[in-house]
Amino acid sequence: MNSTPGAEALTLSQLPLFPLQTVLYPGGWLPLRIFEVRYLDMIGRCHKAGAPFGVVCLSEGSEVRRLDPAAPPSGDGFAKEVFHAVGTLAHIESLERPQPGLMMIRCRGLQGFDIQRRQQLPHGLWVADVQLRPPEPVVPVPEHLAPTREGLQRLLRSLQERDPTSLEQLPLQPPYQWDDSGWLANRWAELLPAPAELKQRLMTLDNPLLRLELVSDLLDKLGLDNGA
Repeated sequence: MNSTPGAEALTLSQLPLFPLQTVLYPGGWLPLRIFEVRYLDMIGRCHKAGAPFGVVCLSEGSEVRRLDPAAPPSGDGFAKEVFHAVGTLAHIESLERPQPGLMMIRCRGLQGFDIQRRQQLPHGLWVADVQLRPPEPVVPVPEHLAPTREGLQRLLRSLQERDPTSLEQLPLQPPYQWDDSGWLANRWAELLPAPAELKQRLMTLDNPLLRLELVSDLLDKLGLDNGA
């Protein structure tokens, strides 16, 4: 995985991808259980080099590579995997090997990216040339959306009182940036009981205030604690 010369590290080539049925947001945390051969080697190399990989959300297919009896004879025999063109860089924060052929990792979402070109290697691993999205500006939470922040703060306090150890598994981890509209919208979006397609659309919005407005509306529609 190399930076393209002259692009000021805005472009990455041959970034290994991990298609999932979930959405990783910048600033979010994601635990993963790795057992497929195509990912064990990739994750091991990324961890050793301190390099990120890309998480993309599947729109068709399964997280685990499966044979497809209906696949055409000219293909590789595996079920089709289709994923969105916008994903998030993931940095491995911890890695454990509880037994041979199994890795347990926790990764943190970094910058978003747009896929320019993708390719599936013979053993099934996807790689892509991607352009990194610019870091989001910090937009203060406006007064009319303060209840959305207070609702998440209450939820966090409630979880802490009920089971302090459960916080370690949440995508919501310190440092908390309570006055950043984009950060607040992302953390709520990760916790929402909403389809992955909707979470993907929210993640791709490049206006953090609009994303927070939409999340606040969703909370009202779902009847969830929005601080009202």
